Amino acid sequence: MVYPARISKVLPDSIAAEVELASGDAIISINGINLRDLIDYQFLCADEFLEIKVLDVAGKIYHVEIEKEYDEGLGLEFETALFDGLIQCNNSCPFCFIDQQPPGKRENLYLKDDDYRLSFLYGSYLTLTNLSDREWQRIEQIRLSPLYVSVHATEGEIRTKLLKNPRAGRIMSQLKWFQDRRLQIHAQVVICPGINDGVHLEQTLRDLASFHIGEVPTVASVAVVPVGLTRFRPQEDELIPVTEKKALEVIEQVQILQQEFRQNLGSTFVWLADEWFLIAGEDLPCESEYEYYPQIDNGVGSIRLFIKQFMNVADRLLPKKVPPHELTWVVGNAVERVFQPILERLNSVSGLNINMCPLSSDYWGQNITVTGLLTGYDLITKLRGHNLGDGVIIPAIMLKHEEFVFLDDIKLEEVSQQLGKPIFPVAGAEELVRTCIFPLKT
Repeated sequence: MVYPARISKVLPDSIAAEVELASGDAIISINGINLRDLIDYQFLCADEFLEIKVLDVAGKIYHVEIEKEYDEGLGLEFETALFDGLIQCNNSCPFCFIDQQPPGKRENLYLKDDDYRLSFLYGSYLTLTNLSDREWQRIEQIRLSPLYVSVHATEGEIRTKLLKNPRAGRIMSQLKWFQDRRLQIHAQVVICPGINDGVHLEQTLRDLASFHIGEVPTVASVAVVPVGLTRFRPQEDELIPVTEKKALEVIEQVQILQQEFRQNLGSTFVWLADEWFLIAGEDLPCESEYEYYPQIDNGVGSIRLFIKQFMNVADRLLPKKVPPHELTWVVGNAVERVFQPILERLNSVSGLNINMCPLSSDYWGQNITVTGLLTGYDLITKLRGHNLGDGVIIPAIMLKHEEFVFLDDIKLEEVSQQLGKPIFPVAGAEELVRTCIFPLKT
């Protein structure tokens, strides 16, 4: 079956622009091979001679011949990385965030991504339970490495219980498959208290560490993450929230193993997500303990790195004085304590008054909330009627990627109207600093 790759953007002064490819056109094949995804496109475009079959916006099919350097790109962007559709999850994990959402929201919120191609391209996690023989062969043939794997437990019985899938128990043989082919993975373990913690967690981490050997360690790193629960989850799931006591217990257990791994493996190897320390009320590890931040997209070291980046930017950009203005900075209440140095540094500027507003999420029913889970509903219900100064700053991670929509489908514009104030989404430390200095010029 043919799945045309729909072009969303043609970069100016590119090869694609020269041959007059346009947004809305679709590539059917390159050198006679149909494209399944962005991986196929990138692989085939490495050739120096390309014959491209194109379907234009008018429905006409034509061919384009291109001669180029092997490492020269065409200058195309596509509507999606997966031309033949998303490979969805076939598990029934009780802790799945997709199943912990209310019905009736935008369709893509309910797509259960378990696609090895997105794992390779963007670092999303997959479980390996839904791969056909053909897909395993493709991973091997074009060496899709590293992949990012949700392990959760290496004991077959425990992993099967967590994923509610009999195929889940094959994880150790699958890790051996990667090892035999010198392919790498990064692993994550989501801790569900009473199921895969305690002795099971130690077994999992030791099993994974046994694959961290040789010049190309099969398991490059592991992140240990606390389960996140919402009020919308099924009541029969038997899951228990992570308490402060449990967080302290896991931190102590993993830190003992970290010391052993540093001594025996030459690497910390396993890292705790920042959220463990926030729940426990403990200080974050020092910067040196994160090595090269291999699990930063899993929330491991992201706060420590952000604070460092902020201080560097603040030293470079923050003036001693600005025209008087006041802003409200919204964050999840989980980071209230660790962000105090940032707040103090901002408010050291004469004329600048930043009021941090740490919120929990009533929408999700959480007492402790990370910033990325705050919704439009939370902002409206908790900020309306309060003195918000000249505007509200929110981290851009609260919004859908490249769109001004919160996780609960409420648009940024609606929240701004309800609050009667402009809202400034900021991405990164430098944008935070610049917005605080000149909010109406960013």
